[in-house]
Amino acid sequence: MNLELKGKVAVITGSTRGIGKGIAVMLAEEGCKVVICGRTKESLDKTVSELSESRAQVLPVLGDITSAETINTLVQSTLEAFGTIDILVNNVGGNRRNYFSDTTEDDWQTIINLNLMSHVRMSQSIVPVMKKQGSGSIIFISSIFGREVGGPTLSIYNTTKSAIISLAKVMAAELAGHGVRVNSVAPGSIRFPGGSWDKRYTEDPEKMEEFIAQNLPIGRFGTVEEVANVVCFLASERASLVTGTCINVDGCQSRSLI
Repeated sequence: MNLELKGKVAVITGSTRGIGKGIAVMLAEEGCKVVICGRTKESLDKTVSELSESRAQVLPVLGDITSAETINTLVQSTLEAFGTIDILVNNVGGNRRNYFSDTTEDDWQTIINLNLMSHVRMSQSIVPVMKKQGSGSIIFISSIFGREVGGPTLSIYNTTKSAIISLAKVMAAELAGHGVRVNSVAPGSIRFPGGSWDKRYTEDPEKMEEFIAQNLPIGRFGTVEEVANVVCFLASERASLVTGTCINVDGCQSRSLI
């Protein structure tokens, strides 16, 4: 299927590793002009090198996406380079695991700023551009643990991932009349080099095989490419009637009915 994304301008946060990088690579392969952001020049240069294999136009922006200054630079640089923004993938995120009673104010503020407020600020900066042109697609990368309980030590992660699913739904309702679609994607356990699941598997493969048998009906971890495939579809006009939804990409790992 031709997703008709050639020439579209896509901004992806958290795009120098893992799921975000996979999304950037796939959008580039589909012909998008890709804007990536990272906190180190080394990670940016490496990602640009990989993206150049698809002959895509790539704009790297150095900075911390939790900073309002970085967001302003990212948006303005994109508009100066490409004139518009068609796709925003709010992907950046992280976690601080601890039992709720042991979490600190700093833990909460740090992860809320990373997992929620960076997405809020990015979206507020880009929505006016999309409303003016009468089109656009915004995609939030959440988690299946934004739709159901993730278990002990995940209070902050669960809270923030649930919040962005809710935010995406409300934004979708508000922006539908402006031609802007907003959706969220909820990955399950995705394994990629350097990621948490990869580290756990390397440290204790036997335990991880037990985890797979007990929790992953498909019999394996998911891949970055499988998440990126869904994001690319949502970014395209092939998903023209899809807005306000959250799509699980989890191989039937999740247990929620909705």
